[in-house]
Amino acid sequence: MNVEKQVAQNLLQIKAIKLSPQNPFTWASGMRSPIYCDNRITLSYPEARNLIKMSFAKLASSFAGIDMIAGVATAGIAHGALLADQLNLPFCYVRSSPKEHGRQNQIEGEIHQEASILVVEDLISTGSSSLDVVHLLREKGYQVAGVIAIFDYGFEKSRQNFANSQCNYRTLSNYSALIKEAEATNYISQEEALILNKWNSDPQNWYQNNFK
Repeated sequence: MNVEKQVAQNLLQIKAIKLSPQNPFTWASGMRSPIYCDNRITLSYPEARNLIKMSFAKLASSFAGIDMIAGVATAGIAHGALLADQLNLPFCYVRSSPKEHGRQNQIEGEIHQEASILVVEDLISTGSSSLDVVHLLREKGYQVAGVIAIFDYGFEKSRQNFANSQCNYRTLSNYSALIKEAEATNYISQEEALILNKWNSDPQNWYQNNFK
């Protein structure tokens, strides 16, 4: 079984991904969606957690010369730390904004100026949170090798954002693999798969066009 299918299967089995085409979720952004992904749940399941850690280690080898791992706060911190430990590399994490107290750090950890950093995120939607970290690290003068994540929604917007930022990214699994696995295991019906694929092709307008 390939990794993208195996990871998709694990995410469905432990209910890290929930699909609800008929009763959509509301994301933090306010967008309505038939899917909700919470990869933090994988940390509570050693088998799923280890699959992600070992698959990340293999994926990291496709980025030449990395010598540090940076986690995107908060969801990318734990998996980034696990990967850094597996590869015996230094680790840091990057906040979305500086702390309001103490040293007011935005980057937690020490980075050598010559370091080539691999950024770890839990999932990619538009890519904005990952790319905010990439841009900050670059502004500080550090080299960013790329971004890896557990899951990718496969939005065209994210592909464009990473291309515009000239940043390579790779993920363990993706929306297409997830829907195939969900349908193959009768987690969703063929009709629900059609609804989910329709959302994925136009996530911004899907709810308004179908529920109002």
